[in-house]
Amino acid sequence: MQKCPPHYFLLLLCLAFSISGCKNGRKPKGDPLASVNVTRGELLLCGSGEFGQVNNSLRCGDETSETFGLAMALLHSFEYTEAEKAFAKVIDINPDCAMAYWGIAMCNFHPLWAPPGKEELEKGSRILEIARDLNPSEQVGDYLDAIRAFYTDWERTDHATRTGRFEVKMAGLYNKYPEDKEAAIFYALALNAAADPSDKSYSKQRKAGALLESLFPEQPDHPGIAHYIIHNYDYPELAALALPTARRYAQIAPSSAHAQHMPSHIFIRLGLWQESIQSNLNSTASARCYAESIDTDTHWDEEFHGMDYLVYAYLQLGDTENAHGQYRYMQSFKKIFPVNFKVAYTAAAIPSRLALENRDWEAAAALALPLADQIPWESYPWQKAILHSAKSLGFIRSGNPDRAAEGILTLNTIHSQLTEKGDMYAALQVKIQITTLEAWMALARGEKAEAIKRMQLAAKMEAGTTKHPVTPGEVLPAGELLGDMFLEINQPRDALAAYEADMKIHPNRFNGLFGAGLAASKCGMDSKAYDYYNRLIRNSSPGSSRTELAMAREFLAKYPG
Repeated sequence: MQKCPPHYFLLLLCLAFSISGCKNGRKPKGDPLASVNVTRGELLLCGSGEFGQVNNSLRCGDETSETFGLAMALLHSFEYTEAEKAFAKVIDINPDCAMAYWGIAMCNFHPLWAPPGKEELEKGSRILEIARDLNPSEQVGDYLDAIRAFYTDWERTDHATRTGRFEVKMAGLYNKYPEDKEAAIFYALALNAAADPSDKSYSKQRKAGALLESLFPEQPDHPGIAHYIIHNYDYPELAALALPTARRYAQIAPSSAHAQHMPSHIFIRLGLWQESIQSNLNSTASARCYAESIDTDTHWDEEFHGMDYLVYAYLQLGDTENAHGQYRYMQSFKKIFPVNFKVAYTAAAIPSRLALENRDWEAAAALALPLADQIPWESYPWQKAILHSAKSLGFIRSGNPDRAAEGILTLNTIHSQLTEKGDMYAALQVKIQITTLEAWMALARGEKAEAIKRMQLAAKMEAGTTKHPVTPGEVLPAGELLGDMFLEINQPRDALAAYEADMKIHPNRFNGLFGAGLAASKCGMDSKAYDYYNRLIRNSSPGSSRTELAMAREFLAKYPG
């Protein structure tokens, strides 16, 4: 296990009072959390212990002020495990602190990640039931009612409906207490959580972003404001609006692995690969430090998350060696916690990206689900579909289309499962994969018109939705694959148009730049080819061994410029 870097030394933050301790001789009134599986214990925080500044007037007295403020800062940076411990610590000191119960319920909601599981929903519901015995102020009661709207009837009501309820309640709270800046910040979070992924106007995200930007000058060290601005603008059309904030967030909360990672969402949207790499090197180092504080042989899911972004960015530099290094490192993992959708996504995406981005079709065809002894793949059908899709495309592109039939059948089964579960976003992503494979299968049969028709449909479907917040981007964009197909059938003008359209969404991708340069050169557009090839060379790692770079340099050497 790699040791923590010196600037990420382990800090075991011992707060003022023990779990069972007392204050001024007053024993807590029993243990209100005894019947709830709340995470407790000393906080394990790496780095300097800096998570930003949250000024909340709803804290529960001076004796818990510091702990409550830390809990809120951790919550805003999605450091949910340690935030839950800190809120539990507040309750141990002051069992009547209703906002701490609200905090634990929020820790189990995690609105911008995957929906909470049964255990988290049960925990959140139970903690809110206990809070009913308290006598909070009207304002705190409104906070509890807002999060309670999410948990109410969770066994029979879908996640989107309950998230919509939370948004409505937070809107009411925001309007009722205009002086409460935290209400405004959590309302902005609720707007993003409830946004429709198919709404390409980004109406709720724009509204939330404007609200947060209005608050930022007054609270420049608030982690939630910076964090949520990034999430609200994590779209190709809006990303530039968040660039100054992205470069600020890591400085606000230097001890948060997630805060170190989050700027890369914007860096990747804008094709700023070196900044993305540095962001995730910092994040994964912090995540390793945190994991080592628990068990020297274990790896935290936040490290996985950063590794996927690292591989994506390395590949766009043509830096195949460092990308492969991350995969080799991942394959060495023996313990992972928690095993969840982020871990499954990364484990499937990294080997798929490596094979497909490098056009190594034989390697793609040989893919197998990694870490099978640790990840229950049947519980993660969407993530499993990524690898099946890559493997099937590998078979088709390496001249073995018949062997792709089984993979396409598996993808259709997964699509049906996701549809039946009501997970329409994931179902659509799998449908795009199926349509893409059908297109390349048609091309393998010599059916060019049908192949183009299917590939254009896949590109249109992909353009009509957004990437999931957990991902750095599609394993291979459908628009880029459309350009590849046009080149394959010797239609370079159409290929160039497809690449240029895709680069508006995925700027500075290695294969997009190379494809556009090649298509332009085939069209006799030497000046345009020069520009694309020149950008490719400038963006690439000097030590890259990608053969495409040699082709680009050969063209540039012949062109007068």
